[in-house]
Amino acid sequence: MRVSICDDEVAVRELIAHKVKSLCTEAEISFFASGEELLLEEDLGDILFLDIRLAGQDGMKTARALRKKDKKIILIFVTAFKEYVFDAFDVGAFHYLVKPFDDKKFAEVFSLAVRQWEEVRNAGGNCGEKENQYLFVKKGGLSTKVFWEDIIYAEVLNRKITLHGRESDLEYYGKLSELEKMAGEDFFRSHRAYLVNFKYVERYSATEIVLEKGCALMAKKNYSVFVKKFMQYNQRREGKAEG
Repeated sequence: MRVSICDDEVAVRELIAHKVKSLCTEAEISFFASGEELLLEEDLGDILFLDIRLAGQDGMKTARALRKKDKKIILIFVTAFKEYVFDAFDVGAFHYLVKPFDDKKFAEVFSLAVRQWEEVRNAGGNCGEKENQYLFVKKGGLSTKVFWEDIIYAEVLNRKITLHGRESDLEYYGKLSELEKMAGEDFFRSHRAYLVNFKYVERYSATEIVLEKGCALMAKKNYSVFVKKFMQYNQRREGKAEG
């Protein structure tokens, strides 16, 4: 596994390298001091740690340029400014680390990145493919086949779940928590009454999610987790497109 580290501070580059080596001794590490230097490299390997606030071209602009030629690399932003992390999904970032980060947080994020790298490699780029592409919804004496990819979002009111689909809606009695467990990582429980499909998210805020058809509420306590999961979803989607 090859890891690239781009930060304009020598101490930070060495700190990240030390943490990587402590978790993965066989990792090959390359260092870059600027975005311009990074973009000159033809092959950056498998995982990239990229500082957002770089001297010269900043990390976000660097990431946008990088994605034009490399959509597969697992990108982890490193920043001292939390407000930048919510733009990270635009460039398919996998995760972000806010300085100063401790060993536990670094290990958690790096381990997740390694796991995704292994899954993509072992699956030939088809990581995250759902084995069960549909569910059967029982209503009265009928069972209706519904494909997960056709569900834009689900909402519950008085124990009645409504599946909002691309062509039509379907209502039935059930528990949203059970649907959430079956739905998998392409869906997110943004609010106690809503389950959304990342595929159809058009824009979002700390209070609502605007989808291709309709809107869902966002519980403020779920916002930061939503952003992280949405970044991971986009990373998986880009990996599958390239594969």
